[in-house]
Amino acid sequence: MLATMGATIHFLRHGEVENPEKILYGRQAGWRLSERGQEMAQTVAEWSKPLSLGALLVSPLQRAQETAAPLAAAHNLPITTEDRLIEAANIFEGQKFELGSGVLKHPRSWRYLYNPWKPSWGEPYEEQIARMLAALFAARDAAAGKDALCVSHQLPIWILRSAVEGRHMLHDPRKRECTLASVTSFVLDDEGMIQDTYYTEPAKHLLPHK
Repeated sequence: MLATMGATIHFLRHGEVENPEKILYGRQAGWRLSERGQEMAQTVAEWSKPLSLGALLVSPLQRAQETAAPLAAAHNLPITTEDRLIEAANIFEGQKFELGSGVLKHPRSWRYLYNPWKPSWGEPYEEQIARMLAALFAARDAAAGKDALCVSHQLPIWILRSAVEGRHMLHDPRKRECTLASVTSFVLDDEGMIQDTYYTEPAKHLLPHK
């Protein structure tokens, strides 16, 4: 068995998406990075160069694949598409969804909002945790003792971190510590299990002002 001491599995949220209408794009195909998102991806690739990566696992969605491309080039690694890293399913996908849009005030939405603990409007948190943990350990095994990097999406990354750190699943989405092109890292012990987490924002200077 290959030693895993010191190995870390990094989860990268994709860069900014070209989305001027503020649509909740969810799992929809065809959403590409903006110019700033591409710059974020290049910045993270530069940041990652000191890492000894043995595997690059990526959500099948276009924005994640585009974010991964500079990383693959920087480390001379193939992109392995990993379906378990996909965005969480959401009943409001395809709708304009931002503060002030009114979508949550409409009566037709109320039937989806009865259980925020599950949540009732999308993929259950327990399912997200299970698949993201499975992806983490698949990345660990693929990296064969080196670090690995997984490109995914805000909610699944945050839910995985929350589960590992013992945080409640019910939360305010505005308070997630998982900005665009941020890296949430899971440090493994010598048995290949999670022993610690930490968070980095390599592209913080490129984040859009609120």
